[in-house]
Amino acid sequence: MANPNSPSYAARLRPVSSRQNALVKQLRKAFAQSEACEDGSVAVEGVTLVGEALRSHRPLRAIFVSESGVARVSALLAALPEGVEALLLPDDVFHSAVATQSPQGVAALVMPLESTLEGLFPAAGEKAPTPLILGCAGLQDPGNLGTILRSSEAFGATGVLCTEGTVSAANPKVARASAGSVFRLPCVRSTTAEAVAALKQHRVQIAVTSSHGGRALHECDLRRPVAIFIGNEGQGVPEELMAAADERIAIPHSAQVESLNAGIAASILLYEAWRQRAR
Repeated sequence: MANPNSPSYAARLRPVSSRQNALVKQLRKAFAQSEACEDGSVAVEGVTLVGEALRSHRPLRAIFVSESGVARVSALLAALPEGVEALLLPDDVFHSAVATQSPQGVAALVMPLESTLEGLFPAAGEKAPTPLILGCAGLQDPGNLGTILRSSEAFGATGVLCTEGTVSAANPKVARASAGSVFRLPCVRSTTAEAVAALKQHRVQIAVTSSHGGRALHECDLRRPVAIFIGNEGQGVPEELMAAADERIAIPHSAQVESLNAGIAASILLYEAWRQRAR
């Protein structure tokens, strides 16, 4: 078992016992409010997620390790870039700062991937994949947004576009459900009006999902530049997007089921786009 008092660990871990430490307070606030810190960093917890942030080359502002969790994080500490603060916290202090009931003993403040609306579109003459953008319009469940990010990366989407009312990607539950995809795939926030204008300007087709009519998914051409919008779990795609849409898409399914979960529906749409583009 790793020894937290050994020279290799002592060189990286700075003991902090106060719950009022500035970094500990920022970690607690980021978890409690499910939003980014003032400097833009977001809170993540667990060996897998912190490891994904490092593997994705996201800058860490600080890493926090509980006294009982040191043995589980030797590989993370070995991969930690120079200059990253590493704090060793008593178990009770660590537990007071994180959101999970049974934490794994490691958390971090991570700088997210910086993305812009314009960055979703290839520049003139640039060799880049044909735009496949998954739009989230008023999606409020962080697990759904995380699932969408994970499926978007798996099936070759070029980015995720979130409009008004959609949960923040800084929510720790989004990072957890995305299994690290949030660190690698562009995820942009925009108003509906700005999103529609940018998509039209770059000649990207706007498609919306609808459970009340529309062309069957397997009949739609998803090889072209397209942004597919998933609506709010209860209310669907807002009228402003419906009015701007070039196409409505329906996913055929049993009449016994009224509608599909937003994360599941997005995954089906993305798989079909990937299948068509792979032919």
